[in-house]
Amino acid sequence: MKELVQYLAKSLVNNPDAVEVKETQGDTASVLELKVAKEDLGRIIGKQGRTARSIRTILNAAASRANRKVVLEIVEEK
Repeated sequence: MKELVQYLAKSLVNNPDAVEVKETQGDTASVLELKVAKEDLGRIIGKQGRTARSIRTILNAAASRANRKVVLEIVEEK
């Protein structure tokens, strides 16, 4: 799942070297934290959150094949 999010994020941003994905696994669920460069945050979220919603949809479809739950958190650097 981590590789999928990394691939999608790197394809969308202008600065693919700044993409970081951290995965925390539980028994039945995983939490993925996505960090991108500050200027690329709008590209990942998209208008009205459409891009972020689409990434989450793709991720949940892939996770359901493995009988897992996945939560994607987009982390904003301060």
